Amino acid sequence: MVRLDGPNGPDDEPPAWGTADLLINAVRASAERVLVRTPHSPAVGELGVRWGVQIDVRPLRTDGGGLDDDAVAAYVAKYVTKGASETGAGLDHSLSTFAEIDTAPVHDHVRTLMRTCWRLGGLPEYAPLRLRAWAHTLGYRGHILTKSRVYSTTYAVLRAERADHMGHGDLPDAVTERHWRYVGSGHTPGAALIAAGIADDLAESRRLGLEAKQEGE
Repeated sequence: MVRLDGPNGPDDEPPAWGTADLLINAVRASAERVLVRTPHSPAVGELGVRWGVQIDVRPLRTDGGGLDDDAVAAYVAKYVTKGASETGAGLDHSLSTFAEIDTAPVHDHVRTLMRTCWRLGGLPEYAPLRLRAWAHTLGYRGHILTKSRVYSTTYAVLRAERADHMGHGDLPDAVTERHWRYVGSGHTPGAALIAAGIADDLAESRRLGLEAKQEGE
């Protein structure tokens, strides 16, 4: 997401000329022009990385007047998980040898990506990327999303909140029990009383049924 603030930061209104159409044109122009070249490698040469031809830039609305932020979040989440499911996200443990890739329980496409990471990781020019150490995750060791510290929260804060929610935080009057023992199973006192009444009713019903059968004979 791209936004334009005023001269004093997020709490300041943007200038009058900073319209949504202007930002849309700026994003399109930047996507068409930006080009990043990788360092030259004797093995693969120099590669150019740039945006593709599929660019969809639209303004977000919070007042219901158009595409809202919730719809965009759902759209992004859908394709993020779709991409992860297609690759299988690799393995949950690192690889020690190249031969382990052949027996990894993954699809052939993922196996090919792992082999590529392993081979590129053996080149001295790519050593800083530690591709072999991360071949099990297809060379990727980051997070799928990036966030602004100004407009969002941090993962450290989210982890602290999660720990507090799970009961690992410092809560007043909280008692932590680390040792558990089996006490027993069965009805609560109220449920036991009800169960006993039902059992008595069934026994009485069977007794009356037996008496009626004997009298009939």
